[in-house]
Amino acid sequence: MTDSTKKQLDLHFGKHDGYTILCVIIASLVYSFGMNRFVKPANLFPGGYGGIARLLSQTLLQYFHINLSFSIIYFALNIVTVCIVWKHIGPKFMIYSGLFFTLSSVFTALIPVEPITADILLVSVFGGVISGISMGVVLRNNASSGGTDFIAIWMSSKYNIPTWNYVMAGNAVILVLAGLLFGWDKALYSIIYQFVSTEIVNSMHQRYKYSRIEIVTSHPDEVCGAVFLACNHGITRMNAEGGFSHQERTCLILTVNTYQVNDVLRYIKAADARAFITISTVERVIGNYHQTPLE
Repeated sequence: MTDSTKKQLDLHFGKHDGYTILCVIIASLVYSFGMNRFVKPANLFPGGYGGIARLLSQTLLQYFHINLSFSIIYFALNIVTVCIVWKHIGPKFMIYSGLFFTLSSVFTALIPVEPITADILLVSVFGGVISGISMGVVLRNNASSGGTDFIAIWMSSKYNIPTWNYVMAGNAVILVLAGLLFGWDKALYSIIYQFVSTEIVNSMHQRYKYSRIEIVTSHPDEVCGAVFLACNHGITRMNAEGGFSHQERTCLILTVNTYQVNDVLRYIKAADARAFITISTVERVIGNYHQTPLE
């Protein structure tokens, strides 16, 4: 390998990428374990492409006697989506996501389908926990499980709003079809599974959630410089006066992604240890907001 080739590889794939790949591999294994030990034995229907693949596989088998495995359908659906959204999402993100759904397809074909317990309520809850954790780990490492995640992330990037609840609403269509074809008890337990999974993903994935930070400081230039080092966001400055001390202060206001808050606070405190800081949740951002693109 030439020195120039090594430099190019170092430029595009560093140590953090190795950590990301490891997380994706582990998450795909956990997801596949949950699919074969919880979802399939209880005949549940997860959200997204996993649910679509399960629905198609079971429908073909039960009504048309065609045995087309979940893994093949799941992989094919994701490949089609990759071809559609490739230009709109970063190449690294696509590669990591492709690694996840490829390994998930392989692992679900290899792991034996055996139930953990016969209690379908426990299966619905803990199966949802396992699914949510695996998805959350992938999303926190700037990848996804593919499928509807690609669509949701693309919409979140375009409109600056979290879209996971909209994805859950779309999953309702899968559940209605599952209820009509395979019984409403399975569809209703699948709602529990999907709800638990979605709530865990929402709690772990902070990229499209926003926080407003207000800082009252006597050193505005230093704090602004520190914030610019921490993140690439604009800051609004307003002159202020202490109500008790009557000393001049500056009020700084900025909006950041929730996952950036801790880093921003660390930089602010380094610039002004006595700064007064408040943090609040932002429902939605409209206007010119810099969203760090997915690599």
